[in-house]
Amino acid sequence: QVQLVESGGGLAQPGGSLRLSCAASGFTLDYYTMSWFRQAPGKEREVVSCISGLSGNTQYADSVKGRFTASRDNAENTVYLQMDSLKPEDTALYYCATREGSCSAFVNDYDYWGQGTQVTVSS
Repeated sequence: QVQLVESGGGLAQPGGSLRLSCAASGFTLDYYTMSWFRQAPGKEREVVSCISGLSGNTQYADSVKGRFTASRDNAENTVYLQMDSLKPEDTALYYCATREGSCSAFVNDYDYWGQGTQVTVSS
């Protein structure tokens, strides 16, 4: 049974950092595309980053480029999202998701989702 479990969310001050983790079970993530999405209240879910299972390349939304870093540890079957220089507009519920094939920004293209972890950026 495929499961994705996010952790690491919490409250951070503007300019601060958080590191999210997404532990995968029921499959080995080596060749699967792994993405981070976020959804703020009243807004649509949007992609934040994507590590391609095909090429290994990582893509980022323009809003987080230079501040967020996605990585994967195949030995731990876990993906991470290091978030630095946090802004209040980064406040959202953060999800990890997986799919076969290349990166996609479309929610419906993903097969499995975690339950989400809340990130709140506030002074």
